[in-house]
Amino acid sequence: MDITEIIHCRGHRNVQALHKSTFEITKETDLSPSGDCIIAVDADLSAADLSPAFRDAVSRDGTILITTLSCGDTTVIVRSEGCSGITLTHETCLVWRRSNFLCPRTIAIYSDHSAHQFPRGLIKKLQNEEEMIVILRAVSL
Repeated sequence: MDITEIIHCRGHRNVQALHKSTFEITKETDLSPSGDCIIAVDADLSAADLSPAFRDAVSRDGTILITTLSCGDTTVIVRSEGCSGITLTHETCLVWRRSNFLCPRTIAIYSDHSAHQFPRGLIKKLQNEEEMIVILRAVSL
């Protein structure tokens, strides 16, 4: 099974991308300087907005989530895992985690990136409030 979702979002002047274990995208339009894991705001989809088929795929053990983040001429690919405890019920946010911690915002665990690992060129574009496209591809065997 291979299911794709696309999220449109944008950066914010307060994007810092310093968090060492997560990164987050939110539907909120504002960002305080303390939100150091948030890399983009004004997303058109949250965890709860993803299609039932996608949500089902990510909530299975063994699913691999390939996330492609593109902003201008910069693209980053993140590899994470789904698991049976993922609920995807949060109405505002999506969080990728390096750990296996689960909550309604968690879209994937064991991510190979956290906020502080993104290229600073990408973060600069996001601080300039550029638009970003996030392609989520859930692949289950």
